Amino acid sequence: MKTSLLKTMALVAVISLSSCKDKAKEAETKAAEEAAVAEATAISYTALTDQSMIEWKGFKPTGTHNGTISVAQGEVSVSDGAIESGTFVIDMGSIEVLDIPKDNEKNADLRGHLISADFFDVETYPNATFEVTGLSTVDGKTMLSGNLTMKDATNNISFPVTTSMDGDMMTLTSETFTIDRSKWNVRYGSKSFFDDLGDKFINDDIELKVTLVAKKA
Repeated sequence: MKTSLLKTMALVAVISLSSCKDKAKEAETKAAEEAAVAEATAISYTALTDQSMIEWKGFKPTGTHNGTISVAQGEVSVSDGAIESGTFVIDMGSIEVLDIPKDNEKNADLRGHLISADFFDVETYPNATFEVTGLSTVDGKTMLSGNLTMKDATNNISFPVTTSMDGDMMTLTSETFTIDRSKWNVRYGSKSFFDDLGDKFINDDIELKVTLVAKKA
C-alpha cells in the first residue's frame, strides 16, 4: 500500500512539473505607468489589422483551449528600428476558438461563454487596449512594456519581442508569455476568488503571443 501511494505521489509530481514546464513565463506585471512619448522625428506606422493578431491558450485540469483575438487598430512610432511609443486596440468580441471545429456546437458554446459576463464581458467592455510605456534590454532580450487595460483594470506588463523592418513594413513578434487573468478581474472558475471549486477550476494563467504587422503611415 505504501509503495503504491508513493508511486501515485511521484506520478502526480511528474504531471505537475510537466504542466508547469509546458507553460510560458509570466510577463512581469506591475502598476500602470505613464505612456511613452515619441520624438518628433519618429516615423509612424499603422497596424494592418488583417495581418495582426493575438494567439491565446487557456488551461484547466482536463486540458487546454486555444484561439485568436483580432487587433482592431493600432499606431506605433519607430526611431532607428526601435519602438518609441504606440497604442493598440484589441477587439474582444473577435475571440475565436481554434481547437474545436467551427461546425461543432461546443465551439459556439465556448466562444459565447468567453465573451459573456463570466469572462471578458464584451457587451460592457468591447475593447482592450495596450499603450506602450517603454522598451528595454534584459538578459540580451528586447522587452516591450505597456499598460494593458482589460475590463475595468489596468496593469503594466513586460514581455520579450523581436522587431524586423522591411521597406515600409514593420513586423513585431512576441515570445509566448502568460498573464494572470485574475489581475484583470476575470473571475470565472478562478481559485484566486473561489475556494470551493475542487477540480472544476480554470487556471488563472493565459498564454499569449502577439504578432503585429504595420505599414509606414
